[in-house]
Amino acid sequence: MVSLPHPSLLHGAVSAPCLCCRKGKDQFDNLEKHTQWGIDVLEKYIKFVKERTEIELSYAKQLRNLSKKYQPKKNSKEEEEYRYTSTRAFLATLNEMNDYAGQHEVISENMTSLITAELTRYVQELKQERKSHFHDGRKAQQHIETCWKQLEASKRRFERDCKEADRAQQYFEKMDADINVTKADVEKARQQAQLRHQMAEDSKAEYSSTLQKFNSEQHEHYYTHIPNIFQKIQEMEERRIVRIGESMKTFAEVDRQVIPIIGKCLDEITKAAESVDHKNDSQMVIEAFKSGFEPPGDVDFEDFTQPMKRTVSESSLSNSRGDGKSEPKFGSKSKGKLWPFIKKNKGAGPEDFSNLPPEQRRKKLQQKVDELNRDIQKEMDSRDALTKMKDVYIKNPQMGDAASVDHRLAELGQNIEKLRLEVQKFEGWLAEVEGRLPARSEQSRRQSGVYEAQNPSGVNSCAQDRESSPDGSYTEEQSQETEMKVPATDFDDEFDDEEPLPTIGTCKALYTFEGQNEGTISVAEGEMLYVIEEDKGDGWTRIRRNEDEEGYVPTSYVEVYLDKNAKDVHKPLQKISE
Repeated sequence: MVSLPHPSLLHGAVSAPCLCCRKGKDQFDNLEKHTQWGIDVLEKYIKFVKERTEIELSYAKQLRNLSKKYQPKKNSKEEEEYRYTSTRAFLATLNEMNDYAGQHEVISENMTSLITAELTRYVQELKQERKSHFHDGRKAQQHIETCWKQLEASKRRFERDCKEADRAQQYFEKMDADINVTKADVEKARQQAQLRHQMAEDSKAEYSSTLQKFNSEQHEHYYTHIPNIFQKIQEMEERRIVRIGESMKTFAEVDRQVIPIIGKCLDEITKAAESVDHKNDSQMVIEAFKSGFEPPGDVDFEDFTQPMKRTVSESSLSNSRGDGKSEPKFGSKSKGKLWPFIKKNKGAGPEDFSNLPPEQRRKKLQQKVDELNRDIQKEMDSRDALTKMKDVYIKNPQMGDAASVDHRLAELGQNIEKLRLEVQKFEGWLAEVEGRLPARSEQSRRQSGVYEAQNPSGVNSCAQDRESSPDGSYTEEQSQETEMKVPATDFDDEFDDEEPLPTIGTCKALYTFEGQNEGTISVAEGEMLYVIEEDKGDGWTRIRRNEDEEGYVPTSYVEVYLDKNAKDVHKPLQKISE
C-alpha cells in the first residue's frame, strides 16, 4: 500500500497569494487615482496661468487705450497747450504708461511660452508615461492571476486523484477480505487501485511543479516587477511635483524680470513731475496774454459849478468828442460812438494785425517774419540744389538738359524776391510796434498783466486809443494828436453810415457787469443778449441788446451760444431765450 498526503495540507500552502493579489490590485487602483489627481492639479495650474496672461494682456490693452485717449491730437489747440511744464509732465506720464503697458505684455508672453506651453506639452508626455506604467502593472497583475488559476486547477486535480486512489484502495481491501469473491475480481480490484495510485502520484508531481513555478513567479512579481513599476510611478510623480514647483518659481521670476523696467517708468514719471515749474508756467501765461497797454492815469476832477466846457484829462478813460457834439446811440452809459471797437470785422483780420493789443501784435508780426524767413530759406535751398543740378548737366550733358531747369530757377528767384518784400513789410510794422511799446521791466510787466486781468475796463479804455494809430500802440501824445486831428462830427458821421454787424449767436450773462467805460455795455446776471463779434484773443466779446445798445463785455462774464446761421439782427430775443 502507498500512503498519500491529504490534499487539505497542500491547500493551506497556496491560499495566501489570492489575498496578496487583491491587495496589490487595490494599491494599483489607489495609485491610479492619486496620479490622475496630480495631473488634474497640473492642468488646473496651467489654466490659472493662462487666465493670468489674459488678464495681463487685457490690462496692457486698457492702459494703452487710456494713454492714447489722452494724447494730444495733432494740429489741434490741445497740442499748443503742451508747451507748459505741467502738461508736458502729463504727456511724459502718458508715454511712460504706454511703456508700462508693454511690460505687462512681456509678462503675458513669457508666462505663455515658459509656463503654459511647456506644462501643456509636459502634461501630454506625463499622461502617456502614466498610461504605460499602469499598463505594465495590469499586465503583471493578470499574469500572476493566470499562474494562480493554473495552480488552483492543478491542486484540484491532485485532490480528486487522491480521493479516487483512496476509494480504489478501500475497494481492493474489501474485495481481498471477502472469501466469496473470485481471485480474478480481487486481481482486477488490485490493478485498479494501483492505477489510481499512479494517477495520484502523477497529479502530485504536476501540482508540485506548478506550485514551484507559481512561487517563483509570485516572488518575481512582488519583489521585482511590481516594485519596479511602483518605482517608475513614484519617479514620475516626483518629477511632476518638481516641475510644478519650478513653474511656480518661473511665475515669480517673470514678474521679477520686468520690475526694474517698471521702476524706470515710474522714475521717469517722478522726474517729469519734479520738472513742473509753476513760475515758468505762470510767466508763459503772462507772455501769451499781456497786451502792452499802460494802466490809465488818474481821472481829473470836473467842476460843474462853473459854466465852462467839460474837459477831460488826456489820460482819462473817456475821449473828447469836440464841441460837445455827441448823441449817444449805443447804450445810455456810452458818451459817444464805440471808439475802439467800431471797425467792421466781417472777414479775416487786417494784415498788419492792428486789431490786436500791442504786445500780441508784436508777437504775431514776429511769428510772421520768422515764418517768411523759413520760407525764404526753403526756396534758397531749392535754388541751390537746382543750380548744382544745372552745373552737373553742363559738365555731363548726357545726364540731362541744363536749360530745362532755367524756368524753375527763374520762378524760385521771383518767389524769393516776393518773400523778401513781404519780410521787409512785416519788419517795418514790427519795428514801428517795438519803437512805440514802452520799455518796462519784467516785474512791471507781470504787475501789468495782473492789473489787466483784474481791471478789464482799464484795458478797454486803453484799447480805445489804439484805434487811432496804425500799429495799435498807445501813447498819451498820440491820443492828443488824434483828438485834435479828427473832429467829432466827422467821426460820428462816418459811423452813422455804417451798417450794424449781423448777429452770430446769443449769450447769457453769468454775472452782473457795470460797463462804465467807453465802448462797454452794462449787463445784468441772467440777461440774454446777441453776440455780434467773438473774442479775438483780448478777453472781450462784443454784444448787442437792441439796435441802439451794443458794446463789449468780458468774455468770462458771459456764456456764448454761437449760431453760424443767425443772420437776422432784428430777431426777437424772447424767442432765442425760449
